[in-house]
Amino acid sequence: MRKLAVIFTLVIIFCTAGCSSEMNPESTLNTAQNNENLEPVSTESKASIPSETASESEEVSRPVITSSPYTRDTKISDVINDPAFGNYGRLVFPVNEGYYSGETLGDLNLTWYNNIDPDKTVEITNYMRSHAESGDVIFYDIYSDSEKAADPRKKDTGLFFFKGDPGEKFAVCSAGGGFAYVGAMHDSFPHALELSKRGYNAFAVIYRPGAQTACEDLSRAVAFIFDHADELEVDTDCYSLWGGSAGARMSAWVGSYGPEGFGERELPHAGAVIMQYTGLSEYSQNDSPTYVCVGDSDGIASWRTMKTRLDNMSALGIDTEFHVYEGLRHGFGIGTGTVAEGWLDDAVRFWERQF
Repeated sequence: MRKLAVIFTLVIIFCTAGCSSEMNPESTLNTAQNNENLEPVSTESKASIPSETASESEEVSRPVITSSPYTRDTKISDVINDPAFGNYGRLVFPVNEGYYSGETLGDLNLTWYNNIDPDKTVEITNYMRSHAESGDVIFYDIYSDSEKAADPRKKDTGLFFFKGDPGEKFAVCSAGGGFAYVGAMHDSFPHALELSKRGYNAFAVIYRPGAQTACEDLSRAVAFIFDHADELEVDTDCYSLWGGSAGARMSAWVGSYGPEGFGERELPHAGAVIMQYTGLSEYSQNDSPTYVCVGDSDGIASWRTMKTRLDNMSALGIDTEFHVYEGLRHGFGIGTGTVAEGWLDDAVRFWERQF
């Protein structure tokens, strides 16, 4: 009953976002311009690279690669517990288990999401395992041991790395989940993988639920990448922030207020923000160039609210681009097999226009 009550409450929050264009988490950050209610994140003892997690996993004997590839029939629990992933396998899927269902990769369902492509889930997990077994570092801690001890919730954070061409620009992708969980397998991992195929260095952030903490973790992720740009082989100029649903709000807020608005040092703001399906109405002159896509049958995020926001931003001289897709519901991800298929290439071109 308690789980049902939590889900019922979150559904009300999301429906409110779609109908009134305001979503509860938005009000959490409305005072950010005055730096009110923005508790600073400690910048002491930041995580180093290679990460502690990577170092620990390197101490474990790597298995000989003799197992068969994952398939649709592979159990989700087998992926989570695969020795190739060391102690971060639990973060591949939502740590809040009440927000996903299905025993196998082919059966995966995520709360509030539609158009989940099981073949993409299989591709992503095989990509992760093959790179991990080959000795590539695919996951980085963004908080130090002392920071995680002070706030145990930070143990469930980090950056998955989908490496592109050395020296190429980077993107950070943030999944949605109503600020209750992180739906990365459908809402940030696929995006990051596709961006890496196009040569860009892409990261998917796993963050603490909650609008404030999520923005703090995204800001720390950006600072981490800047701090270790040489080791990661990334170009920090004109980076982009990508997000769907709650992740889109995170990207917009950090794009507008910068990492310094959430406890990190002052850094360049994002060169572009790529947003999917969220009814955010707040905007300012400080917003980054913004690309938006959404379905016209989305019962959670109003496409009209999203378009009005972009129209207002355009009037301020901010570069924007808007796409609405007929018949699509909330959370269509990269849109494989839908009328939105190919939107990611449009978004990449928009980002490249900012170079």
